[in-house]
Amino acid sequence: MLDWFGSLPAVAQAALGTLFTWGMTALGAALVFTTKNVNQKFLDSMLGFAGGVMIAASFWSLLLPALEMAEGGSTPKWLPAAVGFLLGGFFLMVVDKLLPHLHPDLPIEKAEGIHPANKRRSTLLVLAITLHNIPEGLAVGVAFGAVAAGFPSASLTGAVALAIGIGIQNFPEGVAVSMPLRRDGMSRTRSFMYGQFSGLVEPIAALIGAVAVMFIEPLLPYALSFAAGAMIFVVAEEVIPGSQENGNTDIASISLMIGFVIMMILDVALG
Repeated sequence: MLDWFGSLPAVAQAALGTLFTWGMTALGAALVFTTKNVNQKFLDSMLGFAGGVMIAASFWSLLLPALEMAEGGSTPKWLPAAVGFLLGGFFLMVVDKLLPHLHPDLPIEKAEGIHPANKRRSTLLVLAITLHNIPEGLAVGVAFGAVAAGFPSASLTGAVALAIGIGIQNFPEGVAVSMPLRRDGMSRTRSFMYGQFSGLVEPIAALIGAVAVMFIEPLLPYALSFAAGAMIFVVAEEVIPGSQENGNTDIASISLMIGFVIMMILDVALG
């Protein structure tokens, strides 16, 4: 099956990979059809797990290949990784300040961004998870684009492992949108639709990333590290604090470590 997948253009690979990650978001959102409430300890552990996956993916699947690709160039090999990483974090910081959004389980008075009071709670929740998914989709697209560009340090199995890892951590993100909306009285169907909608940005970001690096190959180390920096910003700014704020610190921390190890195994074993 991987041989058939490998024969597809990079854009098609990125699209299929992120359709899987979107599908996992939808699967998490679908829990509203079976229950109205999910145990908070379970949610915090899943959020911690997602943070671990994102941290591991940022290094093993993005920063490490970026360093290897820059080796032998006219600039120090650490420079593209350092510049791209910081730019990715700065970009997400700016978007975080501008985009109106609300983190799950917070009152609407805690919404962030420009004029959040003008938006519905449901819209703000979707935008919060969408903010997470932009760098994730970009990372998958850049990884498949690197394979198509023929870089020795990029492998198809590594890109597939990255898509699988991000897909796994997308499950709790779908839950994080749909469940609060259901508890607020929204119908199961509408709660599910809002939950899965937050993942649709990933295929779009993936296509942009894949096309960009295929046509502008020198940018690839910067693009990989940019996606890594954006993901680490999300983890540090929102994922880890969100997993700890309800008092379930130990299980959230252990879950983060488990998520890191699973993503590391996926990348090393398959990549």
